[in-house]
Amino acid sequence: MPVAEKKTEAPKKFTPYEPAAGEEYMNEQQLEHFRQILLGWKQELMEEVDRTVRHLQEEANNYADPADRATQEEGFSLELRTRDRERKLLKKINETLEKIDEDDYGFCEACGVEIGIRRLEARPTATLCVDCKTLAELKEKQLGG
Repeated sequence: MPVAEKKTEAPKKFTPYEPAAGEEYMNEQQLEHFRQILLGWKQELMEEVDRTVRHLQEEANNYADPADRATQEEGFSLELRTRDRERKLLKKINETLEKIDEDDYGFCEACGVEIGIRRLEARPTATLCVDCKTLAELKEKQLGG
C-alpha cells in the first residue's frame, strides 16, 4: 500500500515574486500571486482526496488473516488522519482566499506589521509575523500546550 504523501506543506511549484523597487506591499499583482499559489495548493489537496477515495475503494479487502486485516486498517487509518489534516488545511486556504478578496491579506493579526512576501510564499496561510509567531510558540511551550 502506498504511503500517504504529505500535502500539508505549501506547494513548491511557483515562481518567487520579485517586487520592483518601491512597489507597494500587497498590491494587486502580489495578491494575485498569492491567490494563484493558494488555488494551486487547494487543487493539489482536492486531487489527493480523490486519489484517497479511489484507493480506499480499490484496496478494501476482507483479509482472513487478522494480522493482514490489522495492517490494512492501520494504513487506512493513517490515510484518513492525513486527509483530516488536509481538510482543516483546505478550510484555512479558503479563509485565506477570503482575506485576499477582502484586501486584508499579508498583515500580522497580532501586531499589524507586514508578514513578508518570502514568509507568505513559504506558508501562504500564515497570519502572524515571524516575531509574533515565535512569541506565540514560546508561550505555548511554557504553558505546556
